[in-house]
Amino acid sequence: MMNSVFLEPLDVLFLRGNKLFGDAGSFGESLVPPWPSVAAGALRSRLLADDKFDLAAFARGEVTHPVLGTPERPGPFTITAFHLARRRGDGRIEILVAPPADLVITQNQEGGITVRSLKPTEFSQTGAKIQSSAFLPQLPVLAETQRSKPIGGCWLGEAGWAKYLYGETPTAEDFVQSSALWSLDLRIGVGLDTARRRAADHRLFSTQAIAMQPGVGFLAAVQGATLPTNGSVRLGGDGRAAAIHPVTTMPPAPNYEAIAAAGRCKLVLTTPGIFEQGWLPIGAKCQNDGTCCFELMGIRARIVSAAVPRAVVTSGWDVAKWQPKPAEHSAPTGSVYWLDELDATPDALRKLAEHGLWSESCENPIRRAEGFNRIAIAAY
Repeated sequence: MMNSVFLEPLDVLFLRGNKLFGDAGSFGESLVPPWPSVAAGALRSRLLADDKFDLAAFARGEVTHPVLGTPERPGPFTITAFHLARRRGDGRIEILVAPPADLVITQNQEGGITVRSLKPTEFSQTGAKIQSSAFLPQLPVLAETQRSKPIGGCWLGEAGWAKYLYGETPTAEDFVQSSALWSLDLRIGVGLDTARRRAADHRLFSTQAIAMQPGVGFLAAVQGATLPTNGSVRLGGDGRAAAIHPVTTMPPAPNYEAIAAAGRCKLVLTTPGIFEQGWLPIGAKCQNDGTCCFELMGIRARIVSAAVPRAVVTSGWDVAKWQPKPAEHSAPTGSVYWLDELDATPDALRKLAEHGLWSESCENPIRRAEGFNRIAIAAY
């Protein structure tokens, strides 16, 4: 059972990152999109409230919810997708995806953007010699005659995402600028003296608020639970309201039959990946000879190349324990892994996309329920 909802902010949002703030002169920077755990917390709180559960007792692990389980032992509820999204003129909800790491977006002389793709290249076959710390057999390469500087702040629309999943390179028209989706609103906060129940002296700080454009919000897909289709949730810091709208359309999917027949594919992280081997995904086993095998959920392949940007630190606030969650280095959203010698059926590929990069035993049930390690499978 899987269903999706569109979370549309009714106020500015405080989507806080890892850095602590609240001290005098500190600055709280927002993160867009936030981690999927933000949506998990908002939706789980709404489910508990709808079922009239004692929130304090649930936080202490004294009661078990049929789909949420307990804070330490999650139930079947799992975030399977979390995307920035917007409502189109016809009412349809369109997802907006962070550009995969193998897409290089640059500004051309006319002021527009140019989109090109990295290509895995095995230098030993071309006779070229290059020193590198990478131990995978191929390096992701961008062949260009003139140096250029990538630009950020672009989001891949649903049409462009469909092209990418089918092995095509999106065009400039497939991207949306961040400025068309939200703006930053700097807010001043005052620290509180809880003992005297008043504002604390010398405790002014500033924080970023996210003011979404009308019709812009987040799409969350959940497996293992029936979500509410109306009302609102408390989203992000300070519990700002976001309306809940049902979503009936499905996001683009690749041609799994063609991918299985081709014997190669790309794995693209759509949420941060928390892996025991750092940037290498769960299921990867590297040998001394440079071979890196991938075996997970009935799929066997060889990882030949990877485009993984600098690691990000994921944490969050544990409401049940009222303390920060452990800070963990993660492979960022958009990381790409190229696989060849693929031995998989179309159904196995679908199952992997639905399950995410977790083993059957699941290395971290709490983070899995929160929506980390989610992937898309694309042709190349």
